[in-house]
Amino acid sequence: MTTSPDASPAAVWTALTSGPRGYFTARYEGRRYGVSNTAHANGQSFKLYAEQLGGADRISLNIYRPPSSAEPALKPCEMPIDKVTAFVVGAVLE
Repeated sequence: MTTSPDASPAAVWTALTSGPRGYFTARYEGRRYGVSNTAHANGQSFKLYAEQLGGADRISLNIYRPPSSAEPALKPCEMPIDKVTAFVVGAVLE
């Protein structure tokens, strides 16, 4: 049996907070992306924007850490939540 990677908002939060900030490149599903990961509000929220280099695919999301221990609020920008979570947990830095 194959186990899927954790794509919960908490896993996305961990990936974004532990990953690089600013601009970098990554590979996802054989395609190369230019990625921008920006922290806001003293690290209590993050904005990720990824654009396929030489293609038309885009990934965009905001994620917010609530003041309590509740799960982070993940807000994809006009795309399915599954698409953004799969990208964040599956992209490999170059």
